[in-house]
Amino acid sequence: MSADAERVAGAGDPEGKSSQPSGLMDLLAVAAVLVDAEGRIVLWSPQAADLYGYSAEEALGQYAAPLLIHQEHWDLVIEKFAEVMQTGRSWGGTFPVRHKDGSARLVELRNMRLLDDRGDFYALGLATDSPTLREVERDVALSTRLISQSPIGVAILDTELRYAAVNPALERMHGIPAKDHLGRHYREIMSASKFEVPEAAMRQVLETGVPMVDQATVVGRSPSDPDQQRAWSISLYRLEDPQGRILGVADLVVDVTDRYQAAMEASEARRRLALIADGSARIGTTLEVEQTARELAEVTVPQLADVATVDVLDSILGAHRPAREEGGPAVFRALAVKGAYPTEALRAADPPGQTAAYEADRLATQCVRTGRPILVSDTDDDDLARIARDAHAATLLARAGVHSYLLAPLIARGQILGCLGLTRARNPLPFDEDDLALAVELASRAAVCIDNARWHQSVRNAAETLQRSLLPDHPPHLPGLQLASRYRPAQATYEIGGDWYDVLPLDGEKTALVVGDVMGSGIDAAATMGRLRTATSAFADLDLEPAQVLQHLDKITSGLEHYIATCVYAVYDPRRAECHIATAGHLPPVLVRSGKHPELLDLPTGTPLGVGGVPFETTTFRLDPGDQLVLYTDGLVETRHHPIDERLDTLCRLLDAPDSSLEETCDRLLADLRRPDDPDDVALLIARTEPFPAGPGPYG
Repeated sequence: MSADAERVAGAGDPEGKSSQPSGLMDLLAVAAVLVDAEGRIVLWSPQAADLYGYSAEEALGQYAAPLLIHQEHWDLVIEKFAEVMQTGRSWGGTFPVRHKDGSARLVELRNMRLLDDRGDFYALGLATDSPTLREVERDVALSTRLISQSPIGVAILDTELRYAAVNPALERMHGIPAKDHLGRHYREIMSASKFEVPEAAMRQVLETGVPMVDQATVVGRSPSDPDQQRAWSISLYRLEDPQGRILGVADLVVDVTDRYQAAMEASEARRRLALIADGSARIGTTLEVEQTARELAEVTVPQLADVATVDVLDSILGAHRPAREEGGPAVFRALAVKGAYPTEALRAADPPGQTAAYEADRLATQCVRTGRPILVSDTDDDDLARIARDAHAATLLARAGVHSYLLAPLIARGQILGCLGLTRARNPLPFDEDDLALAVELASRAAVCIDNARWHQSVRNAAETLQRSLLPDHPPHLPGLQLASRYRPAQATYEIGGDWYDVLPLDGEKTALVVGDVMGSGIDAAATMGRLRTATSAFADLDLEPAQVLQHLDKITSGLEHYIATCVYAVYDPRRAECHIATAGHLPPVLVRSGKHPELLDLPTGTPLGVGGVPFETTTFRLDPGDQLVLYTDGLVETRHHPIDERLDTLCRLLDAPDSSLEETCDRLLADLRRPDDPDDVALLIARTEPFPAGPGPYG
């Protein structure tokens, strides 16, 4: 193999040291050539024309190997090309290319694989004239005057990493005269263990020739200032003579202590602000106490702590504000526990939902009694005993390596609700005052959300209890009818509404079926629903037509401030097998006849109760044995994401199913139409007719 071929073979090979890529190549005009996967040239820079002698018109579309490589190197070049395209591993070094005039020219070359937006691979070759590069490198290496005047610390070390030259700036940084550096190994001067990293980097630069420019910041202490921690930015270059012989490595050191400290402080400030912003966005997404506590724990782990616990005083989960207990143990209910990794510290924490009494000497008890945060930067056995609920939990904390702890009280509207506990074990840094301030801020934001959630749940539970107490039980027997009903409140995040249903036995073996919905939510809506239900029952006893009943309810609702309601009122007469029905702004019932597809009843819609001034109409139709009438409120079908017509079609399709019990039908409708996060409650009433002896008609 020729000498040029040997240089090609050594390209990218650590053993071929004379052909390693040079860092100075990037300072020169670089020729760029892009080759597709078939080896054809598709891009050709002006610098390539200067370096290789071919114009773009002559080069584009040609196969690169025949154009630029002497035939004796084709096999090797094709092999390297395939390696780059298949593995994506770049390579470079000194390479003989074929100039247009037929001569061979050495270039410093770097090859890499590129990928376009269609998934096609290309090979990019960057090259510069090798002799020119060697000349520039020699000039840089010989610029000793510039080096001596530089404020940057500069040292030249030989291939064994012994000091060969040191400039005055580095003398001052090290506090050691230049003459005391010469001949001594790098680690004799920079003996701290942290300088093992730059030493390894120097060996890598010597081996590969790839410079390391401002890629490492070393923090440590130098002989000139052993009591002060400093930061240095280090750049390393391999030095070679014009023949490519490796002379050593240049070590450029910049003292960046001020910049480093400012950057660390700024980074820490940004981290804390980001954590607060993250907490504001993630904490309190629902009006659920447990979920809010979990969100607080998840925000703090692992960004602030290895383990987080959220505990509240068991008494605050009631509907009243408890008086502060001055003595004795404090009873906590655990709401959330979060760990950054599996650890015995999690076993030491109280499981969510469990209550535990903490004696007066425990830190958690002191935190909720005083309302002040507690910081234990470095814990000892006594501290762990005061953190844990018992001796066994303290042992678990010790085995987990817990070395730092803090507590932040959960305070909302002047009331102490509980505390946020944070521990560090794997994280080597102890908590500091800044960490404590951050934890207090997050705990304060979460406490308001927890307080809102607990009051919301209390009010909601009261409203739901009231509403359920107002809903009826089915009479034990109804002439000619089978009935099934359901009531489902909105999920816990939302207040319950004023949906209701009723089944009223009437004279003449008739039955009134009622479904209504008071607009609004909460206890007021539930109370209004109860008033309307009571009034409906009273008017039904008067044996009035449905339209007349709605007319009376409309007058009553008009007298209630801020409330309107929708309602459908139907009377079934089993003797005549007739249904008399009227609606007040309510969604149409579904009629399911035996052997036919379900259909929405085409009824006069009417206006909602409380609008006033618009008469209602009664519609009469026949019901045969086995027919079903489905009454419901809008919470069953309305969503934010689908048109109401589409949802009503879905309701009819679900009812168009083989015969099943009414209870099964109710369950299927709720399961298929209602999602757990739906914001509205639902009332559903289904009636199926049964055979009944005929008799005289209704209403005279």
